[in-house]
Amino acid sequence: MLTSLDPELLQLPDVSPLAIKASPQLAEELFSQWLSLPDTGRLVKSLIDDAKAGAPFNAPGNSSSANSAGSNPLPSLFSAGSAPPLSPRSTSGSPRIVKQRYSPSLGSPLKFVSEPVREVIPQFYFQNGRPPPKEVKEQCLSKINYHFSGHSGGLQIHEFKMVTKEICKLPSFFSSVLFRKIDSDCIGIVTRDAFIKYWVDSNILTMDIATLIFTTLKQPACKYLTQAEFKPVLRELLVTHPGLEFLQSTPEFQERYAETVIYRIFYYINRSGNGHLTLRELKRGNLIAAMQHADEEEDINKVLRYFSYEHFYVIYCKFWELDTDHDFLIDKENLIRYGNHALTYRIVDRIFSQVPRKFTCKIEGKMGYEDFVYFMLSEEDKSSEPSLEYWFKCIDLDGNGVLTPNEMQFFYEEQLHRMECMAQEPVLFEDILCQMVDMIAPEREGYITLRDLKECKLSGNVFNILFNLNKFMSFETRDPFLIRQEREDPTLTEWDRFAHREYIRLSMEEDGEDASNGSAEVWDESLEAPF
Repeated sequence: MLTSLDPELLQLPDVSPLAIKASPQLAEELFSQWLSLPDTGRLVKSLIDDAKAGAPFNAPGNSSSANSAGSNPLPSLFSAGSAPPLSPRSTSGSPRIVKQRYSPSLGSPLKFVSEPVREVIPQFYFQNGRPPPKEVKEQCLSKINYHFSGHSGGLQIHEFKMVTKEICKLPSFFSSVLFRKIDSDCIGIVTRDAFIKYWVDSNILTMDIATLIFTTLKQPACKYLTQAEFKPVLRELLVTHPGLEFLQSTPEFQERYAETVIYRIFYYINRSGNGHLTLRELKRGNLIAAMQHADEEEDINKVLRYFSYEHFYVIYCKFWELDTDHDFLIDKENLIRYGNHALTYRIVDRIFSQVPRKFTCKIEGKMGYEDFVYFMLSEEDKSSEPSLEYWFKCIDLDGNGVLTPNEMQFFYEEQLHRMECMAQEPVLFEDILCQMVDMIAPEREGYITLRDLKECKLSGNVFNILFNLNKFMSFETRDPFLIRQEREDPTLTEWDRFAHREYIRLSMEEDGEDASNGSAEVWDESLEAPF
């Protein structure tokens, strides 16, 4: 350790440290004078001789004994115990031997800093999907061997249904679509090796059911599903489902049924409304559960979501009633008769202006069957989100995303006029506006947003008040029959209840023909009262 300089050794008077700090040149002069002293020369020579002779180096202040410290001509510049630690040497130099020190507080040796341990991160991305676990793969191969045993040449399309259902866990009416997906060469046979290559080696068996259905239906270079991808599935359902066998003699109605089911699927699931059904939309919807239900249920009319034949029957018959010239197109005058003239002219004008939805029909002033399906589903179930969005766009005249009192009054004026013509006591708009605001409880006063409507269970009544007089009157009178129906089965939607009532009415008009195809009683003249 170094000590402070001895003024006697320098043979100079004491110099203040502040003076040295203020004048660095003074320190250099003092050092030069110290080197010129005779004693300094003898000290340096003595140290050099000791170093050549290999004697222990007793630098001034570095000796551990008290005597050496006392006889040392060069005291230490720092007091004992106050020396800072040495900096670590570069790895390129010679290694330093470091003595182990102990922490006075923890009582355990300090750990030396070493090379960081490289953590092995398992692979988390696989281009063809995550490989299945060994146990799952072995179980799958065992099932494949069982189903392909006895069919060394492979399975034909009519033999592939059990593979689709038991191994792939897909609805059985996906069989032909999956078969053609694997049989890319169209040879009419799927061998065991071809199935393993597609199902196991491509890691498809690890997909969730939604991704599996999406992958099976979509085109190879496409990232969404269109209506065309669902047609092969619906065709197989019509051929194989026991609840739809009666339609095999009427192929034109088979086609109409398939179209209606697809339109209903895209109405509820394709929330973007662009006709491109994405994987995310498929996962968020209830279509997969409905498909599985249709595959297990023999009575197709019990599958209320999308596949009910009775629901199709109601939609198609309603369209046929309005289409008086049967050109499969309807105009404004046809639509105004819907629901016994329930709608106002102003709302019909908005529908045909294609504000809520662009028509697929390209003939000006005409509405096609698909457009009518979207309208009818929106009209008869105003509690669903697609319906609320449909009618919100109709009432939002300036398209600014809010419904103002002026916009609502514009549509209610025709309702008020109709009530006066029917000799009913009119309800002033000011009173009805207060009722609607109390019903919806909007977040901000002065207007109603789509979010306000979606957060209220009674929001559909707002639209009935504005443009559907029949349903407005039913709401005002609080029909006890409808209230009882809602309480008996709250799981049914407004559409489910409407379709059930309409199907009974339409079947009663078939003059004794079993229009329900075994699902309801035959209306016969013998059942009439004998009077």
